[in-house]
Amino acid sequence: MIKAVLFDLDGVIVSTDGCHYRAWKRMADEEGIYFDEKINDRLRGVSRMASLEIVLERASRSYTEEEKVALAARKNDYYRDLIRELTPSDILPGAMENLNELKENGILVAVGSSSKNTPLILRRIGLDAFFDAVSDGNNISHSKPDPEVFLKAAEMLGTDPADCLVVEDADAGIEAGRRGGMKTLSVKGAVGADYFAPDLSDYSIFRRIIR
Repeated sequence: MIKAVLFDLDGVIVSTDGCHYRAWKRMADEEGIYFDEKINDRLRGVSRMASLEIVLERASRSYTEEEKVALAARKNDYYRDLIRELTPSDILPGAMENLNELKENGILVAVGSSSKNTPLILRRIGLDAFFDAVSDGNNISHSKPDPEVFLKAAEMLGTDPADCLVVEDADAGIEAGRRGGMKTLSVKGAVGADYFAPDLSDYSIFRRIIR
């Protein structure tokens, strides 16, 4: 029985893909590194430093660990400037309707995101006090597909992982949920899930899953 739903943030509750792309693109262009939207797609659900390693695959030179830390920090500064422009109107279609319905039916809701910027994003879209738990890049050591972020969310909620449903738009996130012993719902085509939906605009999706 599903007692809690754990949502990825970026691409599920709010779309920050464009912000990530613009920030990585700006940093890569400054370094003379080729970067495009296809490469950006590989970064979904991946930690900042792991994402940087993917970006640097196209670099013409090697970077020291200190340089890598500086590059990641520069990208994050660009990204934080962009997400400060987010508002509640950037919440994706159907997300609030489904979140409210879950709460009304006694289902716990949590965020499970690898992003360290989760608190800022939630604040900007007006959901910083909405969720029953928030597990993010600030309290984990391993990024997806490691299940740590979702296991910590389940622990915060006092819920057995087997009673949790993970909602993800990235293959790495679906794999993380499955590794954690949880049911999984894919949106936007992430593979390997137990359930699939194009997005959360289908208001009946959770009624069909949670019985």
